[in-house]
Amino acid sequence: MMYTIIDVETTGQGNKITEIAIFKYDGNQIIDEFTSLVNPEMYIPDYITALTGIDNVMVANAPIFSEIAKDVLSITDGTIFVAHSVNFDYNVIRNEFKDIGIDFRRKKLCTVRLSRKLIPGHKSYSLGKICSALNIDINGRHRARGDAEATVILFEKLLNTKDSDKVFSDFLKKSSKEATLPPHLPSSVFNDIPNAPGIYYFKNKKGKVIYVGKAKDLKKRVLGHFYNKTEKELNLCRETADIDFKLSGSELIALLMEDAAIKHHYPEYNQASKRNPKAHAIFNYEDRNGIIHLAYNNLKTTPNPLFTFYSITDCRQFLERLCMQFELCPKYCHLQEGVAQCSHYLIKTCQGICNGKERVETYNKRVQEAIKRTIESSKDVVIKEKGRHPEEEAFVLIKNNVYLGYGFIDSSEQITSKEDLENYLIPQKDNVNAQKIIQRLSTRLKPTKLR
Repeated sequence: MMYTIIDVETTGQGNKITEIAIFKYDGNQIIDEFTSLVNPEMYIPDYITALTGIDNVMVANAPIFSEIAKDVLSITDGTIFVAHSVNFDYNVIRNEFKDIGIDFRRKKLCTVRLSRKLIPGHKSYSLGKICSALNIDINGRHRARGDAEATVILFEKLLNTKDSDKVFSDFLKKSSKEATLPPHLPSSVFNDIPNAPGIYYFKNKKGKVIYVGKAKDLKKRVLGHFYNKTEKELNLCRETADIDFKLSGSELIALLMEDAAIKHHYPEYNQASKRNPKAHAIFNYEDRNGIIHLAYNNLKTTPNPLFTFYSITDCRQFLERLCMQFELCPKYCHLQEGVAQCSHYLIKTCQGICNGKERVETYNKRVQEAIKRTIESSKDVVIKEKGRHPEEEAFVLIKNNVYLGYGFIDSSEQITSKEDLENYLIPQKDNVNAQKIIQRLSTRLKPTKLR
């Protein structure tokens, strides 16, 4: 069996190659080598230069990747691609090939994952730490040739370790996910994740939560991170050493759990999810003809808001439902602007207030009834959901339009009052994200009024 042990140095942000080293190894000795600086065609940041010693002057006259692509293809042809944290090096090289229209594919082995399996018990499996523990000298740390040469020695030790034949064979099977999993994540941790709804926590070596996500199928979603080749996902996976999870039973509760977990841990890879959505509101006013209008605007500029939403689309859909339920006019609900009389594509129930066929007092009475009934129905609500297993039910509790939290109840329990329900409540803080989540899913949920 033939192997190519590879290391690349990159620009950091953008992950363009600045240096590459490849050793072709037949299981006994090195039979070929290719090493080259590479012009990344972009600026090398100072912190990368401080780490590797490679600066912009050094690579100015170096070949660009397309000029060495044939050499890389040739030396790796028919070999197994080996690297320390293999997914990083492999995906960096594969992306370089993709940029020049070549689909680069090789079987992979990771010396971090192999080391964890064959020589367990070390505190760290970073290249520097594991080489130090095994008395392997690195002649040129953070340079491609020095790191690759040290990885060759480490790989040779792994090949000569007891039971290595079986481990190598297992890792190379098509059904094996060893080459896909993050280098520091034990396969047993991934195998324990269920195919069920819930939230998951990616943790680094120190146990710090660095990412929180939700999913209808936890195992499938987590695995999706490992196949994602974006720079952010690659960096996330490189740092992941453990994954924890909590079952939710349903998508709604998973979303609420995720929002609360992000606000509690503030994980560095959840930046976009920390932002609060922009709020909009429904309000009413009376025009010079005495007709009551329903309209929507930014919450901050809305006088006496009746209902709050977190997108223009939600506002319009809410008003459309009111129009159809209470036979209101799309023109006076501001679903149509600049028209003499309504001609909505969907709503055909207007009684004629816009063309003088209905009295103002009669129309206003329906508008007031719509506002009153909607406010009353939305004050105290229980949303019933599936539990985490067949013998359990879940719920989300809203009182006085305030989200209080969620809970889980054994199906055999008898609930006769809101006080009974509150005994099972897992309290949560109300916030605009939670309200948005509940509103977004409310059209396909079945809320129940509290007794």
